[in-house]
Amino acid sequence: MDAKDILGLPKNSLPIPQEKKSRPPKDSQRKPDGISREVYALTGGLAPLMPAIDSSQLKKQPPKDEKITWQWLPFTNSARKDTLQLYHWVRVVNGVPPTGDYSFAKYNKSVDIVKYTDEEYEKYLNDPGWTKEETDQLFDLCQRFDLRFIVIADRFSSSRTVEELKDRYYSVCRAIVVARAPALGDISGNPLVKEPYNVSQEIERKRALSMVLSQTKHQERKDAEVLAEAKRITESRMAAKVAEESELPVPSNAGPESAERASFPGDTVSPSSNVQLPSATIASSALTADNASTLASLRMLRVYLRTYALDQMVQAASSSAGLRTIKRVEQTLQELGVNLKPRVPTKSVCAEHLELRKEILTLLNLQKQLQYKEAEGSSFRDCSYADTPSTPKRSNRGGDQDRTFVPDMSFGESCIIGISGERVGKRDQKRKAPGRLSEAPSSPAQSKRPRKLKASDL
Repeated sequence: MDAKDILGLPKNSLPIPQEKKSRPPKDSQRKPDGISREVYALTGGLAPLMPAIDSSQLKKQPPKDEKITWQWLPFTNSARKDTLQLYHWVRVVNGVPPTGDYSFAKYNKSVDIVKYTDEEYEKYLNDPGWTKEETDQLFDLCQRFDLRFIVIADRFSSSRTVEELKDRYYSVCRAIVVARAPALGDISGNPLVKEPYNVSQEIERKRALSMVLSQTKHQERKDAEVLAEAKRITESRMAAKVAEESELPVPSNAGPESAERASFPGDTVSPSSNVQLPSATIASSALTADNASTLASLRMLRVYLRTYALDQMVQAASSSAGLRTIKRVEQTLQELGVNLKPRVPTKSVCAEHLELRKEILTLLNLQKQLQYKEAEGSSFRDCSYADTPSTPKRSNRGGDQDRTFVPDMSFGESCIIGISGERVGKRDQKRKAPGRLSEAPSSPAQSKRPRKLKASDL
């Protein structure tokens, strides 16, 4: 039994041919030349969206009507004083060679050296330590070597130091400039007159530099420790100075009222809160401490932006408040039409902005205290009305009298009974039951029990 018997097909029937699904032909893309296989696999053969090289940096093709050749032509350099003629390759367009000076002659820069005459030397430049021949040789070498005094000291005939050569050169130049000037005001900005050369300072500078360069590792480590200790001492002194400034009394321009408020903060406190200080006074003292610490940290920076200082002061002033209070302060500023950050953050503007934030924060704290006091008063009134005198209890009999027990009533309860006597009477009537006594007698005569009848009374 095979599959044909199961399907009911004749055994001599041919199988049904199945159609093969045709696969879509693959797009065979050849890797372009000049690109690596990795880059081509990443980009997929697509061109980049932005060009990698600016079009101005590409080599421009010369016009087709121009014929460019390179020729071996002679040239002269205007920077040279002789008539030396050299050759180089030159780009020639359409058979016309370029004209003009040598292209590298513009880099020949020279220093303008002051020149003096014999009369000026005899009148202004005489120096017992220098002869005229040495001075002339010095100025010639300065002109030749462009004020390279190390080279000049090496070429100088006598044994002069670099500092002596510099001092002589700059002193001569300063004397010539002053002598030729019509007025001293015209040459007040000249560097030779404004900042004269100081020989002793230059010698000391080089000596200190040689000492620093000749130090060992141990000496460098020791100097670093000394500098760190000096920095620590300076910072501690600055912090102590800031702390002393923060503890100073109120300035005289604050006015008598503010001085009284500062010295007597408890005068504005209500009698119900005489045990603890108000939160506004505590908040102001906390703000003063935060401002002092912020000023100390800013003075350690030495240089800072005023907007950064304002942000630090605002953060210090809002440190004791919550996130909701800070948002309410910013909302109040927006309602008043004040920017959260001043547009022109000068010293006075930043101080006024910070003072406004402090006043808004104080106002919000006072509003919160007022709401708390109002809620406390309303809850006290509700509790007073809700409290009623309890049911009178029967006391033990003593002698001939049988009095009911009257509980002690507070002042609030007595007031309530006086105001709403009817309401209390109705409640007492509801509470009465058979076998219980009525309201306590109002007079001593009525409080006695009735006398029993005797036979003589009949």
